[in-house]
Amino acid sequence: MALALIEGRRGLAVGAALLALGLVLPFLPGVYVVFAIDLLCFALVAVAFDMLLGFTGLLSFGHALFWGGSGYLATIAIAHGVTSFPLAVLCGVTYAAVLSLAVGALAVRRSGIYFAMITLAIGQIQYFLAFQLVDFTGGENGLQVQTRGTFFGFPLDNDHVYYFLVLAIVAAATALAVRIVTSPFGAVLAAMRENENRAKSVGYDTDRFKLAAFVMSGTMAGLAGALFSIGNRLSGLDGVDWHTSGAIVIMTILGGIGTIYGPIVGAAVYESLDFFVSKTAIGDKTNIVMGLVFAVVILVARRGIVGEILHRLFARPPIVEEEEAADVELASAS
Repeated sequence: MALALIEGRRGLAVGAALLALGLVLPFLPGVYVVFAIDLLCFALVAVAFDMLLGFTGLLSFGHALFWGGSGYLATIAIAHGVTSFPLAVLCGVTYAAVLSLAVGALAVRRSGIYFAMITLAIGQIQYFLAFQLVDFTGGENGLQVQTRGTFFGFPLDNDHVYYFLVLAIVAAATALAVRIVTSPFGAVLAAMRENENRAKSVGYDTDRFKLAAFVMSGTMAGLAGALFSIGNRLSGLDGVDWHTSGAIVIMTILGGIGTIYGPIVGAAVYESLDFFVSKTAIGDKTNIVMGLVFAVVILVARRGIVGEILHRLFARPPIVEEEEAADVELASAS
């Protein structure tokens, strides 16, 4: 059902609508360009997380590992004289890819709460390392840089220029995520999520598929983190803190797990609440307001905002049982 939004002309229409909104976002009244940049980055990390949770069922509480760690590496590269924006981003993304491979190899053999706790524990190790390695990370003060570098010789210090570059990268990465989850590889992931034992019985090495999905998700989260830190010219401990991992989970659930586009909406809602409510008379109660909104969405739309819309528009009586559906997905992947 969720893939009904992603596939075919309907998916292209939704993607085009979100892209059009992105093109006008920095010009809307009350929207600061740096806020718009942050929103795009959080949208991308939520998409990356949904590739893991929505299509393998693996709940990670450690995606700040890749988001914040990549941000640190990108800003460290700039602080040490790397003026090329692509090269600085590549440093961060490479770190996220290698780290996600190492963490995934350790964690994917577990599932449920055990998988979540492993990712959380490793994330906290990175947090304390960032806190202690003051010469590299700045410790509690964070690491600040004076420039965003250049994109093939073109400076990126203008906020609007940087925004549209990030928009292009996020659009391309989201299109890649859609391609992955609608491919035969994505069909295997979906079948594993529904019935892993049945997938094993027809010859799929499920651990390898889960590891591949974890590395893809972590690498894309690292890309988002590098863009975020370079955009703000700052990396800090909040980027590697477990609260950031929790926020990414909430964004994905708000928008709708397993919908790809839903987490973009979830990130927009979460970041907008955090930004705009904090500037009102009840700004000191922003967390309470966000908690109430999250609770209401879960109670009223348990599939998330986009997930509930999908369910109401495209729900139909089940034609096959759950296990038969898993067989169909496996057959399509073969």
